[in-house]
Amino acid sequence: MSWEFTRKNSGGRRHPALRPKGFAPMAGSAPRGRQNRGVSRRSSRSPKPPVVTAGSPCPCGLDATYGDCCGAFHAGRATAPTPERLMRSRYSAFVVLDPLYLLRTWHSSTRPADLDLDPGIRWTGLDVLATTGGSAFHEDGTVEFRAHYEAHGEAGSQHELSRFVREDGHWVYLDAVD
Repeated sequence: MSWEFTRKNSGGRRHPALRPKGFAPMAGSAPRGRQNRGVSRRSSRSPKPPVVTAGSPCPCGLDATYGDCCGAFHAGRATAPTPERLMRSRYSAFVVLDPLYLLRTWHSSTRPADLDLDPGIRWTGLDVLATTGGSAFHEDGTVEFRAHYEAHGEAGSQHELSRFVREDGHWVYLDAVD
């Protein structure tokens, strides 16, 4: 995800959970802040993504159901009012394997043509560490976060400072600050 959960992270390496279509990960590719070494490629034993229903707790960590929180953004019933809410909804999109939402909320100048999410990555938690800007009076904002995952039996995390801007009146993900 450089978060792209995004498409790339430090050193131009690709995050194992997010790949443009046709991308094959290189051996040793791992997200920034990774705690364990040796994430392997997808195997035929990849775990199924968690079943998230409208009544499930929202994967983003807020005290709401998925249907009333990020699910409303994913379904297009609402738009994220702040960069933090957008980042949380993008994290939830990784959890529920919704690449169309990720593409829809990505700035047109940095958006890839398509995405191939790895179902072998299980996202296990999100910590929002800091935010700047992003109010109704701002045109940009940042969100620093740590997203936790399990990849093929190994725990890891991705730490990122993401930039968000308004495009056509809506908050969108721009890129990661190196």
